[in-house]
Amino acid sequence: MTLPPEDRNAELRELFFETAQELLQTLNEQAMRLEKSPGEAETVRGLRRTVHTLKGDAAACGYRELSELAHEVEDVLMLDAAATAASVPDIALRAADVFAALLESYRHQKELPDVQPLRQAIARLAPPRVPGEEGRKPAEPGGQAVGWSEYERLAIAKALENGRSVYQVSVCLDPQCGMPIAARQLIKVALAAMGEVLAVYPADGSARPVDRLEWALASERPADQIRDKCRIPTIASSAQVTALRSPAIPPTGSVPAAAGSGSPPEMAGPASQSTTASDLPPAEQPPAHAFSAGPDNILRVDAEKIDTVLNLVGELILVKSMLQQTLHEFSHRFPKEQLRGKFSDAMAFQARVLNDLQRSVMKIRMVPVEQLFRRFPRVVRDVARECGKEVELIVQGEGTDLDKGILDALAEPLTHLVRNAIGHGMEGGAERVRAGKRAQGVLRLNAYHQGNQVVIEVSDDGRGIAVEKVRQHALSQGLLTAEQASHLSEAETLELVFRPGFSTAEEVTELSGRGVGLDVVQSVLQRMKGTVQIETEPGRGTTFRLWLPLTLAIIKALLFRVERRLYAIPLSAAVEIARTREQEIHQVEHYEVLQLRNEVLPLLRLGQLPAAGPDSGKNKVLALVIRTGERKFGLIVDTVEGEEELVIKALDDQSISTDLVSGASILGDGRVVLILNLTALIDRFTRARPDQPGERMAGLLLSGADRVLRAGSAAGGQA
Repeated sequence: MTLPPEDRNAELRELFFETAQELLQTLNEQAMRLEKSPGEAETVRGLRRTVHTLKGDAAACGYRELSELAHEVEDVLMLDAAATAASVPDIALRAADVFAALLESYRHQKELPDVQPLRQAIARLAPPRVPGEEGRKPAEPGGQAVGWSEYERLAIAKALENGRSVYQVSVCLDPQCGMPIAARQLIKVALAAMGEVLAVYPADGSARPVDRLEWALASERPADQIRDKCRIPTIASSAQVTALRSPAIPPTGSVPAAAGSGSPPEMAGPASQSTTASDLPPAEQPPAHAFSAGPDNILRVDAEKIDTVLNLVGELILVKSMLQQTLHEFSHRFPKEQLRGKFSDAMAFQARVLNDLQRSVMKIRMVPVEQLFRRFPRVVRDVARECGKEVELIVQGEGTDLDKGILDALAEPLTHLVRNAIGHGMEGGAERVRAGKRAQGVLRLNAYHQGNQVVIEVSDDGRGIAVEKVRQHALSQGLLTAEQASHLSEAETLELVFRPGFSTAEEVTELSGRGVGLDVVQSVLQRMKGTVQIETEPGRGTTFRLWLPLTLAIIKALLFRVERRLYAIPLSAAVEIARTREQEIHQVEHYEVLQLRNEVLPLLRLGQLPAAGPDSGKNKVLALVIRTGERKFGLIVDTVEGEEELVIKALDDQSISTDLVSGASILGDGRVVLILNLTALIDRFTRARPDQPGERMAGLLLSGADRVLRAGSAAGGQA
């Protein structure tokens, strides 16, 4: 089916926005590399290639402002490297920010940002470009010049030296063609199907109207077939294909195209005017991967399509549970039926295939943490400059895989943690030297798998967090009372930094002091069913450790009952099942605790307290030992139902009005199970203090649990 032109253009623009983000990230990385090694020829060439590609893609989509600005930046990168070595990295970084703002405006149809400051900075390094000029040499008498760029000429030379067949393709556009930019793209796609496009003139970012395009194509197809492929009705009026037989590539603008006959000459010129890849010193050789002609086996797929497949896999898992439940009932009803064995074999085979399918789909959603970490060198550089500090960033564990949805949601909280580490955690250079440290601070980003979770660490070697100072600031800001502060442990005191409005900054700056930042970390992690832990040592530094699930879609869960209601928690959070008696449970400052081997375990009770009686102390108690991050607690339950693979279904606020439940799932027999939010349970347990002596924390949790259960029953009835 052929898409209408507007649909094709929309698809082209979406592809452009995806690739443009990657190009901007590459631009940032190259500019920062050039900042550390000013004037490095290979890095400068990489910058030119990136800006040139962005310019051409923007022009193909009709984004003229971005294309013209990229061309001006490209002009700066063509200047003498020695004269502009100190200024080019800053120009490139500023350009990356402006390009990002332009892309945001294009994508959401907002007002375009002011680009004049960047243009003024460019004008201080290079004379302004005359509108409509391409910055290439003028045409020679008798025809239009083929102004291929330095990289295009090197690509052609490399292909010819490797014995590949290279053709110069001249295509004259139909005078009646009303969309020259779209025509260029169609011809480019047609040629790409015949081989590798090495060069095009005029450049993709050209703003001047043209009636003829010149291409250099490496192809094993015959010239007649290439010519026929280019003759697109209503697009191209004629096409000429000529083989290039000499690897000698003349300077830009020295090769005249055919004037009268329309047949371009061969690219053979005097040796004194030739530039081949072999003539260049090693530093000037183009990287081999830049001109690789291997097939591209990467397929871009919208994340929503993958989510749709994942949801269908989830439905299949529910069907599998229903079939297993039906088979179980069938076996009980007809224990001697011979078909039981065949049913069991078919179910086992189906389960294996479904498990493989689930793992495959999950792997599609998994992406390396490197995609998130690679943006932070620029963040660290900018924040360190703003604070007047020297900071070295060390990144580890970039290959750790994480769900794409979680990775995207982590960008904002990690940025807050990094900015906080530099602004609050790091000392200035002079203070570090007095403390016996290097003047340059060290910030580490690390990621690794631990069980069914991913751990991401943000560590600094700064001054650490003063626990008493945090407590005093919380008191002065009215976040807790003096009585509450006296009962806080060190870990609980450190968690105060995540309270909304909390800040230890003495004055409000652009970087800190408003009490907004770390509370975002806590809220985002709770939404993703993750936890955060702080480790700090005065004078040595601080580590923020984020614990996250591998995925938010399908989990292995442990099912249990409380007062005949069915609940579930992630199996990865369960450490063990402890059996005890009521008489072994003790009260410590209004908390119920259990001494389990050599540690004191806080207990949470969702059900009703046992009725007092002479033998109530002998009642058996079942406690699930749960770990969230590095903290453990016990959850008192009635019975344990076993393990189950659950497909998490989000619940809206109308169904569930408490944060104690993170989702729900449907079992094979149609029962609804509520999945508890362990992070919210811990948060309620540690922060909600009884106002009256003797009031139990369990009572506070019980009221919330009852609301959860009633809402869950309603949701189950609707399901």
